[in-house]
Amino acid sequence: MKYRNADRPVSRDFKPYHISISPGVMPRYVLLPGSPERVVRIAEQWDEKEPLAEKREFLTYAGKFKGVPIASTSLGIGGASASIAIEELASIGVDTFVRVGSTGSIQERMHIGDLVINTASVRYDGTTIDYMPPEYPAAAHYEVVQALVEAAETLGYRYHMGISCSTSSFYAGQSRTGFKGYAQPWITERIEVMRRAGVLNFEEEAAVLFVLSSLYGFRSGAISFVIADRVRNQFEYRGEDDAIRVANESIRILADWDGKKADAKKEHFFPALLRR
Repeated sequence: MKYRNADRPVSRDFKPYHISISPGVMPRYVLLPGSPERVVRIAEQWDEKEPLAEKREFLTYAGKFKGVPIASTSLGIGGASASIAIEELASIGVDTFVRVGSTGSIQERMHIGDLVINTASVRYDGTTIDYMPPEYPAAAHYEVVQALVEAAETLGYRYHMGISCSTSSFYAGQSRTGFKGYAQPWITERIEVMRRAGVLNFEEEAAVLFVLSSLYGFRSGAISFVIADRVRNQFEYRGEDDAIRVANESIRILADWDGKKADAKKEHFFPALLRR
């Protein structure tokens, strides 16, 4: 297939090279898991769903959740892959992103299956440095954070809120030893440095999502479920369904707030809007 240009390749019908979806097809609200399998599980909670496209690690479903148009696209693993999906989704009209992923906790008070809502991220992701110098913050949008909190509270799930550390690798980047126990001081020390700084969790994509969203004027947030308890050295896959339910519900909440903002002709959400 021939594409229109090499800078930002799109097909003859303007589908971006990787996600392969035409402009005008996607709703504004998109959930971003890492794996294609989780896209399917996310869509199982919707009222309506249909697959839109699948190429490499990028699978997209669209549908409706409680009457709200919604979509989900898998990012793959890591910042480089995530940046591709975010760039291309933005180019076809998406402006609100919620990351839904697994994570490793590094604080004593956190446990397997807990949910984590990140407000910001430490930029060890290896990708955002291509966009902005390290002094530029990786911060979630307050409306998305508040919608995730509202959803978690409404559903009654245990959650934590705070800063993550986005790393460029699962092993060395998150203070795990390499093959045959390979380690260096800067590898093994990072987890303790982050713990002392009050960082909650390790993951690999939030910083990319937050930085790109801030640069491009979009809204984004992230919710994850703890599968690795690095304090107690426990690993168990638990909490995914809870995180998905919170993410889906947060989109319904955001859509409601967006409607109230439009009615009041306000650009930003604030609590008093709910009383109008």
